[in-house]
Amino acid sequence: MNILVINAGSSSLKFQLYNMDHEEVLAKGKVERIGMESAILSYEPESGAEIREVEEILEHTTAIRKVLAILVHKEHGVLSSMDEIDAVGHRIVHGGESFSSSVIVNEDVKREIKRLFDLAPLHNPAHMLGIQAVETNMPNVPQAVVFDTAFHQTMPPKSYLYPIPMVLYKKHKIRRYGFHGTSHAYVSERAAAFLRWPLHELKIVTCHIGNGASCAAVLNGRSVDTSMGLTPLEGLMMGTRSGDIDPAIVPFAMGKEELTLNEVTSMLNKHSGLMAVSGLSSDMREIVEAMEAGDRNAALAFDMYEYRLRKYIGAFAAAMNGMDVLVFTAGVGENSAAMRRAVCRNLTFLGLELDEPANEQPSAAERAISTTGSKVQVLVIPTNEELVIARDTHRLILDSKEDVV
Repeated sequence: MNILVINAGSSSLKFQLYNMDHEEVLAKGKVERIGMESAILSYEPESGAEIREVEEILEHTTAIRKVLAILVHKEHGVLSSMDEIDAVGHRIVHGGESFSSSVIVNEDVKREIKRLFDLAPLHNPAHMLGIQAVETNMPNVPQAVVFDTAFHQTMPPKSYLYPIPMVLYKKHKIRRYGFHGTSHAYVSERAAAFLRWPLHELKIVTCHIGNGASCAAVLNGRSVDTSMGLTPLEGLMMGTRSGDIDPAIVPFAMGKEELTLNEVTSMLNKHSGLMAVSGLSSDMREIVEAMEAGDRNAALAFDMYEYRLRKYIGAFAAAMNGMDVLVFTAGVGENSAAMRRAVCRNLTFLGLELDEPANEQPSAAERAISTTGSKVQVLVIPTNEELVIARDTHRLILDSKEDVV
């Protein structure tokens, strides 16, 4: 079975085509600058060089049509016809309280995703455009949706409720939802498999740290707390997001700088974090390079990022009354030996011992970077959210066929 995985943004669309018989990626790519005359289609087949095309792509329906066309291209394609695509799986950022697992797309599901637009105005509308574009181009192909928030629906009320008037939760569903759930679920399962230990017996803190970043407390395979909240702004310091701040800063800054609500929202989401403190970049690689060259602002940005991450790890260890495994994943987690070393250096009170040579190893493989005597196992697990989406879509399609029989 071939599954096309789509992650649609407001002006971009990422895709991967999987053959689920061997869970292999047949092709992948993205469409950028949708809505412009100079949109870019990047395409990389399993065996072949990357192809880039620049042309006018004004909306998502055209973007999907271009993706399908290159997948069946006589020279560069990996399929004979579009009929070889058995299903499409979509990433959806926000599922609210409505979805605790992945589901097949139907009219009720689409209606609920639209109802949640207010909770994720930058993401869910774009995801819906992706679903509608597939419907237009492949009306008879089943679609499934996989939610970033679903994994965290196991959090208890003491974790997800805010200490604000309860009427705000009852009327507007203002609560902690958490994000990156697909990644947290995947790496916690892979950590248990790597250690050959039952997932339901482990206390795991997973750190998905990239330009966007979050931690999760995974107790016996279930998310019991996570750092992101109602939106992806809460929690860790990130590339351009502030993470946790005193909420009184918002009205104070608005008054002092005469900022509008949109302006202060943009400041906290797009002009804060590593970028704001370093004055240089939101990319951890550039931050580390500048820090090593003596840039004090870069060093401060690095230290603040590490300190806030380490505090969350400690808090989640306390939430679970211990920690068996610490997992690093995503861009920074998988690639920054300097960040992993800085974090682990100050967690020795937990009995954690870092294996320095293993930490420095530039490998893309799953691996342990703690010593054999460490009481906490520290792992680097490359995340694979697209594979999770493909797997869930595959399972749902097979289940639906069994139900029909």
